[in-house]
Amino acid sequence: MLRLNLAREPSWLDLGRGVRVRLEPLTTALMVAARSDPAVRSLPKGTSDDETAVVFGKALAECAILEWEGVGDADGKPFPVTPEAIAALLDIWPIFEAFQMEYVARGLELDAEKNASAPSPTGSGAGAIATVPPASPARAASLAKGRGKRAKTARKS
Repeated sequence: MLRLNLAREPSWLDLGRGVRVRLEPLTTALMVAARSDPAVRSLPKGTSDDETAVVFGKALAECAILEWEGVGDADGKPFPVTPEAIAALLDIWPIFEAFQMEYVARGLELDAEKNASAPSPTGSGAGAIATVPPASPARAASLAKGRGKRAKTARKS
């Protein structure tokens, strides 16, 4: 069952290393905005999946991150949320990986959940319902004996 969260409130996500980000909910509009980002759209054909994931992840983060805690400059002074700062933050592998796994993957899991199929009520699947009663043991034995015989052909008269 698909569980809807109608609140649509931003939430905090812990990315590790003392970094927390406040994010917009991952919605269709946010994903479309990230796909439409010029950096994503300008990727040449044949760009590797890894490079595409990095560019898309940064574009999505720019759309989603509202504020953060635990991000500072070299002197420890809190750093403002800017596209350049978001890109620099996501250049840190453990931070990028946490963002991908904890934020982006939630949306992908939901996408996979909606594409799942329930077991078929008929057929040979796990959810199948028997439509014909099983053959009696005597009938099954007689059918098995006849399997090795040649079929009779029609005779011409």
